[in-house]
Amino acid sequence: MKKQIRKQFTLSKLARFHRPWHAGLAAVAALLVIAAAAPPAYAQSGSVVAWGQPNAVPPQNSQFVAVSASSFSLGLKSNGKIVAWGPDCTGPNNVGQCNVPNPNSQYVAISAGAGYGPSGFSLGLKADGSIRGWGHNNSGQTNIPLPNTGFVAIATGSLHALGLKADGSIRAWGGNPYGQTDVPVPNSGFKAVAAGGQGSMGLKTDGSIVVWGINIGGQHDVPEPNTDFVAIAEGSSFCIGLKADGTLVAWGDNSYGQLDLPVPNAGFIAIDAGAFHGLGRKADGSIVVWGRSDLGQAAVPPPNVGFIAMSAGGYNNLGIR
Repeated sequence: MKKQIRKQFTLSKLARFHRPWHAGLAAVAALLVIAAAAPPAYAQSGSVVAWGQPNAVPPQNSQFVAVSASSFSLGLKSNGKIVAWGPDCTGPNNVGQCNVPNPNSQYVAISAGAGYGPSGFSLGLKADGSIRGWGHNNSGQTNIPLPNTGFVAIATGSLHALGLKADGSIRAWGGNPYGQTDVPVPNSGFKAVAAGGQGSMGLKTDGSIVVWGINIGGQHDVPEPNTDFVAIAEGSSFCIGLKADGTLVAWGDNSYGQLDLPVPNAGFIAIDAGAFHGLGRKADGSIVVWGRSDLGQAAVPPPNVGFIAMSAGGYNNLGIR
């Protein structure tokens, strides 16, 4: 979640995945991913850049302020409208995740859930604090809990979703085979959320992180000191935290080097996590990628400058500049 300069458009994470060998975004944190102003030396058009697989970009590629990557993609326009695109928006994998419900307006955050195959679902957060869900609903992941009001952030996993309320509590719904919707008590004092495939994260106002759900890679074991975090992201079996000083902390499984943080580990302002790779945006508007890169996940298209937002999918990434 997940977070801040100028625009407060948030989105989670995450591409999220059913298969045990991949899961999604983050969420940034909570994944939350925040659109922030980039250096004035680069003139932004709000266009989407894509790399990895899939790497499609939307038609009429301008005026985007937020993105969320999965096997399909969601983009939020400056006018509050959501655009969906990508290979899973057509053919047998299209289960309605790209069919944004009407009225398609007044959205402030987006999250593309699930992973590859006919399992995609989408969430959109409205300016009035309500959430809309559409697409695959085999586990109730688009059944927003009542009262559907007062939400300020969203995140999606493979089969579940998280919503952060203005009072600092978290609502979780959908599939729960690993306890990913069992929010730990006390369910209060949260300021950001993130979701991996079968896992969930919450960032507290005191800067500490809480993790619950699946724990196959040790992602519940937040490194000490568990303080001073400002953003969070969860991948398939690992987690990333952004500290207030601009450094990153990563923990969990390291099968693909997803914990091998880039050097210099400094100057970061936003994070996200794919299945087995991490994504970090620097204060200078550049993006750094580490971890698995066999499908081009780490090959940021040049010029690597001027990015104002980003999102990691399972094996792909999106950026706005």
